[in-house]
Amino acid sequence: MYAVIKTGGKQYKVVAGEKFKVEQIPADIGSEITLDQVLALGAGETIKFGAPLVEGATVLATVVSHGRHEKVTIFKMRRRKHYQKHQGHRQNYTELQIVSING
Repeated sequence: MYAVIKTGGKQYKVVAGEKFKVEQIPADIGSEITLDQVLALGAGETIKFGAPLVEGATVLATVVSHGRHEKVTIFKMRRRKHYQKHQGHRQNYTELQIVSING
């Protein structure tokens, strides 16, 4: 069974037991959180779509860790104008492990 969930403005296809990284969620490491924005559920040949959410469907996940992604380098330059700007960014993330999909 799999589910398509929405968190942090992005959509993820998840399966029970899978680990994945999402935008930072304010939760303690080891705590269980419920993701209730389920857009679709699938099991084998059957797929259940929501409009926009599937009624009564939830995904239970455990917070594994918090961290920061690799640095993204931003470089801006205007040719012949003697302008160069260096900038970097590291996005925070939360790593989740899916415990169960209910629905």
